[in-house]
Amino acid sequence: MEEKWMKIAIEEAKKAREINEVPIGAIIVLDGKIIARAHNLRETEQNAVAHAELLAIEKACRELGTWRLENAELYVTLEPCPMCSGAILLSRIKKVTFGASDPKAGCAGTLMNLLQDDRFNHQCEVIDGVLKDECGQLLSDFFRGIREKKKAKKMENH
Repeated sequence: MEEKWMKIAIEEAKKAREINEVPIGAIIVLDGKIIARAHNLRETEQNAVAHAELLAIEKACRELGTWRLENAELYVTLEPCPMCSGAILLSRIKKVTFGASDPKAGCAGTLMNLLQDDRFNHQCEVIDGVLKDECGQLLSDFFRGIREKKKAKKMENH
């Protein structure tokens, strides 16, 4: 089941890629039904907090008419950062499943694990590495493309 949902999150990530956003996608599932889907919009909105997870949480809260997402599950293509992990905890999401690990900002087990820290009044079940190669490849290809464009531009100017 996790792979089925992650494939939909990957489709969201591809929407981000199409508009030159970092390709990260997220969906929120409740009772076997998608209640929210989103992708990164930081560049589009010039908004530091327009991460896929936060946008999906906001949509899910609006959809349900509550900030409590207690039985919901979040599927995201990249391990949540500290900001997103905080929002996940505060919204009481039950389970987080992610694809690629994030060694620079991952707060679901890589850099640290905010989602399962028992000092908070809520913890999440965490499943990592679901379709990690596909999720990671999307990001690698995106950033490689950016580097190649920068290199080509540099060569033009010389």
